[in-house]
Amino acid sequence: MPIYTYKCVSCGFAQDEMQKMSDALLTVCPSCGKADYAKQVTAAGFALKGTGWYATDFKDSGSKPAAKPEAAAPACGTGACPAL
Repeated sequence: MPIYTYKCVSCGFAQDEMQKMSDALLTVCPSCGKADYAKQVTAAGFALKGTGWYATDFKDSGSKPAAKPEAAAPACGTGACPAL
């Protein structure tokens, strides 16, 4: 079951609630009893990793692939350089 974060606009009480996706939204604050209890927008608590996902999805900002070393240019001092 998903866990949703709720916060009361009146008293500031915040709590995580485990609900089915089909359950009705909670509106009454369990702390003050007012009808100002609202669901908050939060980030997902999981990341999709492995093959099959776009490289930009949930990419770590600190980990970058190592740069590939470029092939060394041939020594042209002997006159054996290919025509470019």
